[in-house]
Amino acid sequence: MRKTFTIAFAMAFSCLCSAADVVKFHTITDPVYTKPATLVDIGHGQRLNLYCMGSGAPAVIFDAGLGDSTIAWALVQPAVSKKTMACSFDRAGLGFSDAARRPSTPINQSEDLHALLQASHIKPPYVLVGHSMAGMNVRVYADKYPNEVSGLVIVDGSHEDQTERMWSVDPARRAYYKKNSDAQLKKLSRCVDYAKKGLVEGTPEFKLCISEFGLPDSRYSAAINAAQEKYTITPAWQAANVSEEENFAHESADETRATRKDFGDMPLFVLTHSPPAKSKGETQDKRNRFTLAWEELHSEVAAMSTRGVNIIVPNSKHYIQYDHPQVVVDTVLEAVNIARAQ
Repeated sequence: MRKTFTIAFAMAFSCLCSAADVVKFHTITDPVYTKPATLVDIGHGQRLNLYCMGSGAPAVIFDAGLGDSTIAWALVQPAVSKKTMACSFDRAGLGFSDAARRPSTPINQSEDLHALLQASHIKPPYVLVGHSMAGMNVRVYADKYPNEVSGLVIVDGSHEDQTERMWSVDPARRAYYKKNSDAQLKKLSRCVDYAKKGLVEGTPEFKLCISEFGLPDSRYSAAINAAQEKYTITPAWQAANVSEEENFAHESADETRATRKDFGDMPLFVLTHSPPAKSKGETQDKRNRFTLAWEELHSEVAAMSTRGVNIIVPNSKHYIQYDHPQVVVDTVLEAVNIARAQ
């Protein structure tokens, strides 16, 4: 029954963005992303940046991907807020939030979010929306605080087993990936010290620690890019980003792996980017196997609920909320409507 419902729903959603329906991206200019919205004290002398719009229940809580901030939801949150309360936030050390005081793993970040929502008097239950790495975060939160979550929407979410599963497609590249991953982490770890001394534009240190993260970003206004650069050069941001990176395939994956695999009939929507073209030197067969492995991981998450749905969004990349924001809006509101009906 789960499989039938998943396939039927995915086919229904596929008409939302046909081959001719490629969204033209408009530069994000909202000045709300140039400064903190509301800094909320969650205890221990720590404040997190919270941005809420609209009213109604259940509240939708947006959690961005690794190293990202509230701006990840700029094209989705305003539309959702027309139907219910919609809130995004910056995890500790990221965006405009205060520095993290402990490792950036799903359990710690879930506890921070729980404290943030309580301190802000935003009543549960919530529909949690997580992109990329936050796809693991929202599952951990739903496991840790089961009575507070009435729905999950995971946007091209990471999976605790993705590293091993992807390596299994091409075992010969396992050592290569591990070597390069370890080397990259060592480089990024040095960015914390560089930030303490001061990152100066035009230097190799600035290129490593700032430019390689895609800043400035052509999707954002000059004012937003300037604000992002201002917090990205801080030791707090660099430390939080490194912590998320180094824990991702280890502690964070283990914490997610330990969570429950049965969410009953809670609405659980998983959005998956469309199959990418093969890279240079890669056979189509190998690319197909990588794609299948990714889609299987997402289907496994969707199967954790009798209302689980895995939707492959045509003409989309990893940031589905930028490529096809209306698909994300419609999916979130569907989860909201189901939660209200229940």
